[in-house]
Amino acid sequence: MVKIAPSLLSVDFACLKDEIDKIKAAQWIHYDVMDGHFVPNISFGYSILKDVSRITDMYLDVHLMISEPSKYIDNFIDSNASLIVFHYEAVDRDEIDNLINYIKKSNVDVGIAIKPDTAVEVLLPYLADLDLILVMSVEPGFGGQKFNPIALDKIKKLVSLKQDNNYKYLIEVDGGINETTAKLCRQAGVDVLVAGSYIFNSNDYTKAIESLK
Repeated sequence: MVKIAPSLLSVDFACLKDEIDKIKAAQWIHYDVMDGHFVPNISFGYSILKDVSRITDMYLDVHLMISEPSKYIDNFIDSNASLIVFHYEAVDRDEIDNLINYIKKSNVDVGIAIKPDTAVEVLLPYLADLDLILVMSVEPGFGGQKFNPIALDKIKKLVSLKQDNNYKYLIEVDGGINETTAKLCRQAGVDVLVAGSYIFNSNDYTKAIESLK
């Protein structure tokens, strides 16, 4: 069954523990980190991630939408990230392998995210070593955007590559996920659905989460 990762970007931080308690039906928490440079918005950093890790044992899926992620990797590892996902577009090509290996040696899962305009093919050299690929179905930086169907073709390509080569990575999609777009992504073969406003703007978080499955 597909995993659901509610995005804390849409959470009410005044009631953080209560909000997290209400998403227990989900397996993961998606934690968006934005620096105002790689994307035109600012969110939260590693200190709040550590606070989150103290109040839940859910899998912490950390999405770094930041420039030069290698500068901060140790901070997020030390803050109990379960998975660290960095952007292909934010790292020099000759540094990607080193960054993947460094995260894996720290006993943290590792993934790479790609923007809507980035082709799946750029990831071919790295697929064997990754635990997850994050397909962005919106431009990263803001919640509440409309789903871009270009993500569906990318998901299908990644499914085919995974099956043909016996790769182990999960395929995650983020952006504009609701009951309708979730169904399209499931049909394409996605493993993890990130949803923020669809869940946290609903009257019943558990019902919203279940509707995505």
